[in-house]
Amino acid sequence: MATETPPPAKPQVHLPSTEEFAEVQQSAEFGELRRSHRSFAFPLTIAFITWYLLYVLLSNYADGFMGTKVAGNVNVALVLGLAQFLTTFLIAWWYARHAAAELDPKAEAIKSRMEGGA
Repeated sequence: MATETPPPAKPQVHLPSTEEFAEVQQSAEFGELRRSHRSFAFPLTIAFITWYLLYVLLSNYADGFMGTKVAGNVNVALVLGLAQFLTTFLIAWWYARHAAAELDPKAEAIKSRMEGGA
């Protein structure tokens, strides 16, 4: 007769109370985490939306410019359209690096302190 071994016990994690969440939210450490995120994300978001709207406006109102041939059948509109994809991926890559270097360590410190009950 085979006996099954019980699964390993999971370590007990302290579940923070509402008051603890509110206390952490008011802390300088959490404020710094929010500032780090906002100072990176907001300007980049505004820049990208401006860049996107510029492309849309040029597509609608600057037919002559957007139709200018760059090489062969490739025109300015195609180049700028492909640049939209490129900038999207570059921003995602840049944010991932920023988050890994600046945001994640701060967030992990807050999380481990809260879950540890300290």
